[in-house]
Amino acid sequence: MQTARDVLTPDALAMLQVIAATGSFAAAARHLGVVPSALTYRVRQIEDALDVLLYDRSSRQARLTEAGAELLREGARLLEEVDAVANRVKRVATGWEPQLTIAVDSIISKATVMELCESFFALKPPTRIKLRDETLSGTLAALTSGQADLALGVTESTNHAGIHGKPLGDVSFVYAVAPHHPLATVTGPLKDDLIRQYRAVAVADTIARGSGLSMGLLGGQDVFTVATMQAKLDAQLRGLGSGFVPACMARPYIETGRLVVKEMDRPQRIVRVNYAWRSVAKAGHGLALKWWLAQLESSATRAALLERHRGV
Repeated sequence: MQTARDVLTPDALAMLQVIAATGSFAAAARHLGVVPSALTYRVRQIEDALDVLLYDRSSRQARLTEAGAELLREGARLLEEVDAVANRVKRVATGWEPQLTIAVDSIISKATVMELCESFFALKPPTRIKLRDETLSGTLAALTSGQADLALGVTESTNHAGIHGKPLGDVSFVYAVAPHHPLATVTGPLKDDLIRQYRAVAVADTIARGSGLSMGLLGGQDVFTVATMQAKLDAQLRGLGSGFVPACMARPYIETGRLVVKEMDRPQRIVRVNYAWRSVAKAGHGLALKWWLAQLESSATRAALLERHRGV
């Protein structure tokens, strides 16, 4: 009698996925180019080896039992692991990562990131690029959780095990409101008691767990929460609230009078922004990550990532 190791091959697990996707043995057989009896026989072999029923045969549809559904879930995970092993082997053989994931904070210039991607793809590398939009502590969390290989726009300390970081630069923030906002005509530095009376616009932290970061908010203040720094700027241009925005992003609107900068009864906010990447053990960094890190050594590239923002 065959054992579970004999029958639970990647090919067999892929076959079960096809049956689930097509909804019947007959449809799956047509998709796989085999006769239905051959497919039924292979499923029986798996059931006999595991001593379970995978399908409820009282229906004409290929309806999974609870055991079958569990095998399908675990089978999908095992196939992903097989793919991951193949990708790691490929990386060792060629030096190129199959995929490089970059977490990009909303404070970063998207146009500059796209220009870097364009230059990277011009090399015709075998590496796929995946960009993740993140904000505040979610940017670093994507890196520390293993969901990203490189993070642009980290505003927290990069002093974590296995994480390396370097500065992109410093970003100064200004407190800005639309000309028609009630705070626009207030003279003198704005005090917290006055600011608290009006709605603040805040950017949601994309960290998956925990409370995340919140910057510039006062206790008891009404808050309008948006997804990105660009959306925050848009909201403040419409007079939907007030708050701190990066001076480099707000500058065009300040110069044209669409935003009014208010003096605050507190020190100016200046934030150090970094880029960070995960260290790799014996195999070293792949060629794709090395290319991106080399571009980030350029002071012009670092400045563009922080300063070249398009209008809302």
